[in-house]
Order: sequence, then structure tokens, then C-alpha cells
Amino acid sequence: MERIYLDHAATSPVHPAVAERMLPFMTECFGNPSSIHFFGRQSRLALDEARETVAKSLGAKPSEVIFTSGGTEADNLALVGVALANREKGTHIITSSVEHHAVLHTCHYLEKQGFEITYLPVDEYGKISLTDLKKALRNDTILVSIMFGNNETGVLQPIQQIGEMLKDHPAFFHTDAVQAYGLIPIDVNQLHIDLLSVSAHKINGPKGVGFLYAKETVKLMPRLYGGEQERKRRAGTENVAGIVGMAKAVEIAQQTMSEKAEKYRSFRKKMLAIFAQAGISYAVNGDDQEALPHVLNVTFPGTNVESLLVNLDLAGIAVSSGSACTAGSIDPSHVLVAMFGKDSDRIRSSIRFSFGLGNTEEQIEKAAYETVKIVQRLVSK
Repeated sequence: MERIYLDHAATSPVHPAVAERMLPFMTECFGNPSSIHFFGRQSRLALDEARETVAKSLGAKPSEVIFTSGGTEADNLALVGVALANREKGTHIITSSVEHHAVLHTCHYLEKQGFEITYLPVDEYGKISLTDLKKALRNDTILVSIMFGNNETGVLQPIQQIGEMLKDHPAFFHTDAVQAYGLIPIDVNQLHIDLLSVSAHKINGPKGVGFLYAKETVKLMPRLYGGEQERKRRAGTENVAGIVGMAKAVEIAQQTMSEKAEKYRSFRKKMLAIFAQAGISYAVNGDDQEALPHVLNVTFPGTNVESLLVNLDLAGIAVSSGSACTAGSIDPSHVLVAMFGKDSDRIRSSIRFSFGLGNTEEQIEKAAYETVKIVQRLVSK
């Protein structure tokens, strides 16, 4: 049985060129980048080159890139690092109700430390209101953290308008761009972004590595203590092989961005066309126009998430019910609850398809037809 992987928003396969690039840094070039001898200098050079590659992809300076263990650490460092370093200026932070748990749970922690958090609601399309944001801004607001594109629905937030709004406000602007980076062009200067989080394993890089872009004007308190790596902002010997692999993944993503976006949008259209032709009842969750090209969250009335996931897996098709970080959880998606309310049937009958490296149009067609059969079977019970 052919197995079809349509859960790329959870994690993506490592690109062969990325694995090839990493191998020498696990065998031959193994030096500690902090060492001054030849072996250390070899690793340091690779690290510096990777930092330049990553910075260039955002229009940033290499010194503004902090390598981390992934998106979660990058989010934690951005929120807690800014909050603790700027406490004397204020204790108010604004975020949204549909953020990744790496942001939401960090905000819950900060609330226990005496910070006041405003959680902006979203409309039925999953978007915040710029009017709500403007009303929520105060003189003691030190940070606004709004994700670029949602990991469950793919919905894009009005990042450019938020950046413009905050341009003349003292609050720093952070965005979790883990899902958007590599598929949407991002220039931190044009968008007035002060902090931005990225994870390598979402762009066909290795797991366990990511980075935080932090504008040079951002005052940040480190969360790890030890050595003086990453300009004293993130202690610990750098994961050189992972960072080199991530840089290669960034290179590939930048070169193939428009081509991939076009392909994944065609996959979305194909899948939805098959659902429509079959006459099954379905609805797209989120804004179908302003969304990440690779994420498609669909509700099938009369079904339930568990049955859909199990039956699709038995048919060899891997999808998810939303965030991979809450896999196995019986709690409904906080994103869909924020969009439709806790009593909505949508939160019990929605699944996420997400496309990526290796997927073909034939696979998408097969997955769509299998989904139709499963939905028809479940609804007729």
C-alpha cells in the first residue's frame, strides 16, 4: 500500500541535499566553534556562513540572528527575554487567542510572573481585528506577539498593517513565522518586525534547530546561562550540523518559494474540486484567499475527528486534526474554538491536510477520493 504523507505542517521530510550537506559536520568537521584551533575555526566558518544565509533571507543583519533548538525556544526567548529585559517600561503584552502553544503557554507563565496579557479574539475566518489591537495598545505595552500564518488553518494575519501600527509605538513586534517562513516572502524591515521565530524542520531541514531574529535595538534577557555563545544571548555549544543543514534548507526554500506556493495552491484546488464533484458536505475553515498555500483545514459535517483520522490512516493517508504538539490530546482545537465557539460542530469534525516535498498531483487525487469514500461511509452510519 502506498502511504501518502499530508501532514507537512507537523513536520517535513529532510531534503536530500540538506542531509548531504550535514553529513561532513557529523564526521569530519566536528570541532567546537568556540575553539581557536583549526578544527574549531572550520566549524566557526560554517556557522558564520549559515548565519549570513539565514539573515539574507529576511533582509536582516547576521548579528541579528540567534540560533536556537527550534521554534518553541525561539518563541520563549522572544517573549520571556523581552518581558524580563523591559519590565521597567511596562508589564503589558498583547497576543492572539489562536497562537501556537509555544506562545500561549509562555504567556501563561508570564502572567504568573506579574505580567498582564491581552488575548485578542479572532473572527470566524481566524483573523484578529486591527481595531481591537489599536484599542488594546497602552503606554505600558512592551510587546505584541501575533503569528504570521496559523499552523492549523493556514490563515495569514495582517502582519504589514500591524507593523505599520507599531512603527511609532515603543512596543516590540514579534511574529511566530514557523509555518509561513520559506513559503511567503518576508522582509523584516519592510514589515517593521522586531522579532521573528523560525523552525528548520518545517522547511525540509533537520529537527532540533531553529532561530530567532532579534533586531539590534531589541533589549533581550537570555534564558540559558553558561557560555557566551550567540553574543551572550543563548548559551550552549552550537548545533553546527543542524545549523548548516538549516542554512541549506533556507537556500532551497528561497530558490523554490514561488514554484512551491503555486503547486500547493493547485493541490488545494484539486482536493476541494473532488469534494465538490462528489457532492459531500464540507467547508473550509479559515480564509481561503489569504492563507498559507500548503495548509487546508476542512470540516466534514456529520463525521468526527477520531474516525476520520483512523480511517484515513488505515487507507495509508497521514493527516492531522491540527497542531502536532497536542497529538493524543482529547481537548478540542483552541484555534477552532476561538473561531467558532466551544459548542460548534466544526471543532469535532475538522481535519488538516498539509502539503510538501514529495507530494504529487496523483497522491492528492487519491487522498481526496479516499476522503470522499470515508466521509460518505461515516455520514451514512
